[in-house]
Amino acid sequence: MINTAKDKSILVVEDESDIREAMAAAVKAAGYKAYTAENGEVGLKMALANKPDLILLDLEMPVMDGHAMLEKLRDDPWGHTARVVILSAMDDVMNVAAAHEGGITDYLIKSNSSLEDLINKIRIALHAKE
Repeated sequence: MINTAKDKSILVVEDESDIREAMAAAVKAAGYKAYTAENGEVGLKMALANKPDLILLDLEMPVMDGHAMLEKLRDDPWGHTARVVILSAMDDVMNVAAAHEGGITDYLIKSNSSLEDLINKIRIALHAKE
């Protein structure tokens, strides 16, 4: 049996509420279940509690940034292999390299990407390991 979009859940971890809500709406419109978190601390708790199929993770956030959340996520047995797509305004080599060291699935530059691009990245990320 092939899984459909409605069987998949996405966690959006983004501190800017307008961006977070737009992403969550796009995720839902594409047929996925969406969870949201406003920072890495809340995102980590939600990820470990709900075990989403994919995490969309911003890097620059208050309380706990995306790098710290990813590091803590990877310390968990489930989180060690969780699929994560980094969403960032930062396109410098150091941030991209640091994110990839955390075993991410993909890296998306927010300013260069539309919500349609985001949904395409989600589809690719979710089906890459099936």
